[in-house]
Amino acid sequence: MQSPGTTAIFGSYVLSEQEGRPVVLRDRWVLTEGRRIAAITESRPDGAGTVLDAPGRFVLPGLLNLHNHCFSEAVARTHTEDGAGRKNNQSIVYTVLLPLTKRGIEILSREERLAIARLGILQLLSGGATTVMEPFRNGIPEMFDAAEEMGIRFYGAPYLFSTADAKAGQDGRVTYAGDDGAADLARWNELHTTWEGRDSGRIRLAMSPHATDTCGPDLLRTLAARARELGVPITTHLAQSRGEVATIRSRYDRTPAEYLDWLGLLAPDLLAAHCVDSTDDDLRLMASRGATVLNCPRVFARAGTTAAFGRFAGHGVRTLIGTDGYNMDLLGEMNAAAMISKIVSGKAETAASGEIIAAVTTGAAAAITRPDLGRICPGATADLTVIDLSHPHLQPLHDPRRALVWLANRGNVDAVMVDGRLLLQGGRYLHGDPAAITEAGVAAIRRIWDLPEARAAFEG
Repeated sequence: MQSPGTTAIFGSYVLSEQEGRPVVLRDRWVLTEGRRIAAITESRPDGAGTVLDAPGRFVLPGLLNLHNHCFSEAVARTHTEDGAGRKNNQSIVYTVLLPLTKRGIEILSREERLAIARLGILQLLSGGATTVMEPFRNGIPEMFDAAEEMGIRFYGAPYLFSTADAKAGQDGRVTYAGDDGAADLARWNELHTTWEGRDSGRIRLAMSPHATDTCGPDLLRTLAARARELGVPITTHLAQSRGEVATIRSRYDRTPAEYLDWLGLLAPDLLAAHCVDSTDDDLRLMASRGATVLNCPRVFARAGTTAAFGRFAGHGVRTLIGTDGYNMDLLGEMNAAAMISKIVSGKAETAASGEIIAAVTTGAAAAITRPDLGRICPGATADLTVIDLSHPHLQPLHDPRRALVWLANRGNVDAVMVDGRLLLQGGRYLHGDPAAITEAGVAAIRRIWDLPEARAAFEG
């Protein structure tokens, strides 16, 4: 992409900080120079190459979405709602997501896989995210190509498995096969050599053992040691289904959280997705170890499960919000996290707007040890998300933070900047044709949908 220039953005509201605490400033300009925020001023800066000067904008730190799946959830979309694809009412991870993405990688060309990756990143940016952590099956290195090309801040997290062939039968029972750990780690190391630090650090890797039931003790210990040697975050799926919990109990007489703690993975560098079947004791253990929960409420709500942000946070666990690829509207996901928490707790003050916003800004940046992200202040990295609060459904307006969480959605995303480069303006992606990107991605996904095993997976 082109080198970043100088941009001045006017905000009727700017989410900044004073003495380390969030504060909303009124009628300020945010000036970016190169990859950094240069100043926040009351008067319009002189000499900016690009000026965004529209009323009613809320300028936020770039939003971080630290759990998403561009490829696998695209395969499932509009096929698995209303209980479809759930054999014996079990998780679709082993009936749909893992087997069909594996087949998709086998049948699709590099260009088709790249088309799906581009479509996902377009949706992420349009949903307000500037940073994504993206776990995906080994065999889709095109995720890195698309991220580099389209400008998003990207933590690629290729899966590593002890058993990559886990799949569920008609009764919902999961069988595990294969021994893929050594090959997966070799491939991960190759990708790290190729991609880590590209474009002044915009492209990075995370270590991503798939889940507790698909990764054995030796592999998990090896991966944790390698991640800590390199200083990369570790992310995995944890207690995402009752089946996973039962499997780990039968193998090791532990809960999934206890299993990771036994192996030394339950630590401040661990970002654990979902945790919906964790016990209260598990959550207290995670809090004591400094681990992070990645809460993706809507993907579970579609199956009638309440993944409540407030439950995790209420146990003292650092809790962030991700989209899981199901619906890459990060603003909508924030709303769901707050709404479901209030319903579950019966308390209106649970998961308040400020806490929800911190979960995709300062809290998320802290979880990946990036104090330069998630903040608007001089010297911070120039990642910004700009929301148009002038829409009728956001008016009249008293508190922009409450408006953001309770009333806004992806349709209000006006501009997105990453590393000082404007990627979206007026809600439209600037560096490609959104219609063409969408058409190519959909065509590739439909090739997977046409497979006989896909039609079988989506039944019942």
